[in-house]
Amino acid sequence: MSRRPKIARVRRVLIANRGEIAVRVIRTLRERGITSVAVFSEPDREALHVLLADEAYPIGPGPARESYLNPERVLETARRVKADAVHPGYGFFAENAAFAHTCAEAGLLFIGPPADVIARLGDKLAAREIARRAEVPLIPASPGPLAGVDEAGKAARAIGFPVMLKAAAGGGGKGMRIVSTEAELAAAWELARGEARAAFDDDRIYVERFIERPRHVEAQILADAKGHVAFLGERECSVQRRHQKLLEETPCPAFDPATRSAFADAACRIAKTAGYVGVGTVEFLLDADGHFYFLEVNTRLQVEHPVTEMVTGLDLVAEQIRVAEGDALWFGGDPPPPRGCAIEARILAEDPANHFLPSAGRIDRLRLPQGPGVRNDSGVTQGFQVPVFYDSLLSKLIVWGPDREIARRRLLRALDETVLEGVHHNLVFHRWLAAHPAFASARLSTRFLEEHFTAAALEPSPEAAEVALIAAALHARHERAAVALPAENRGRSPWRWAERGRGPGARR
Repeated sequence: MSRRPKIARVRRVLIANRGEIAVRVIRTLRERGITSVAVFSEPDREALHVLLADEAYPIGPGPARESYLNPERVLETARRVKADAVHPGYGFFAENAAFAHTCAEAGLLFIGPPADVIARLGDKLAAREIARRAEVPLIPASPGPLAGVDEAGKAARAIGFPVMLKAAAGGGGKGMRIVSTEAELAAAWELARGEARAAFDDDRIYVERFIERPRHVEAQILADAKGHVAFLGERECSVQRRHQKLLEETPCPAFDPATRSAFADAACRIAKTAGYVGVGTVEFLLDADGHFYFLEVNTRLQVEHPVTEMVTGLDLVAEQIRVAEGDALWFGGDPPPPRGCAIEARILAEDPANHFLPSAGRIDRLRLPQGPGVRNDSGVTQGFQVPVFYDSLLSKLIVWGPDREIARRRLLRALDETVLEGVHHNLVFHRWLAAHPAFASARLSTRFLEEHFTAAALEPSPEAAEVALIAAALHARHERAAVALPAENRGRSPWRWAERGRGPGARR
């Protein structure tokens, strides 16, 4: 077990990440009077997290392996600037037990769970064993990693098709393949092993029963070093593409009070059994009969954490820092009760009309929505050059409402207010999703897109296309008019210009 440094109060935090999560952490640090230290790759030199941080330091060229995923450069920077803690955000080093251990050995507080807890829960088979000891329902699976495709076939026949091949060290949807029949097994085995080896340098694979049309529901937990674990509500994350979440909401529309109570108890038992400390997420699959089964634990802050913040009023980054410093949960065993409903739409630089192909380039125009119950967690600004090296997430649009229908309508309004030009994006996809009758009535599963989405669904109606052409023409006319102004008056109000007698309509 790694020894966690004894730090009375954090004063300087290096954020080992980029984009919107780095911006998110910086904002909490500033509110707490803690110095924020950003790191950046060369393409991110003018990124928003660099502009907002108290200090910022370069760590290498664009490829993540040479910058954000280079532990020596990150930790050398932390030591050089005399940081006393590292916040990993999510992705990159957030669930890397070796990095957390190295931080502890260097006297740096890793703002996350202890390294040994990350290691145990990061291995899916070890995590299943913890869940078994906690007496939490498990999906039937092989007892351990499989030696080869023949052994996989034997396990799959015992469990019953369809099955899922899963990487033991997996995460983020990598190293996973659905196998419907034995004839598909050999090809799927090679694909899953290859992907697992490339992503995690670990090609151990096990077999698990595949649940048809489940809902993906996760529990937000917060635990301190005193043994207290709090359940902060659940999140519905069923709208996914290739196991990657696109939209999340809380509470889960399928839960009744009894299910929620049992769900909360199961999540907290797993955290206590694992000796968890910090913010974390326990993920489950919910079948059509309302039975839930343990899936995995994410030992970090989740991308979708803002929806929990919106309904509880908590700042989860601040809570991470408090428990990392050794404080007990300030609310004891009685967390703030959730209020209302929140929905998060991930705004991605992807083209949904072209198989969600990632996009890069300059953001020419950006206008984010405002108004009651609307929050934007963005990592980009107008004029920013979106790099090709990283995840396609640009921003997160989060809305709150007193009930789900008001939150859904607020999401539609906020999406309509959003302007993003210069790169392909998925705003039109989210408009389609939020307006879809199946989504409006909360008929959700992880197969939602497969059952409802086609690129043709995003094609504008003739009326909408005509409105778009008119708007484009008016915008072009406005731009030409601005250029036609005398140089000394560009950027000023045309009304003031007219009042001075310099144009048509001037007062006489």
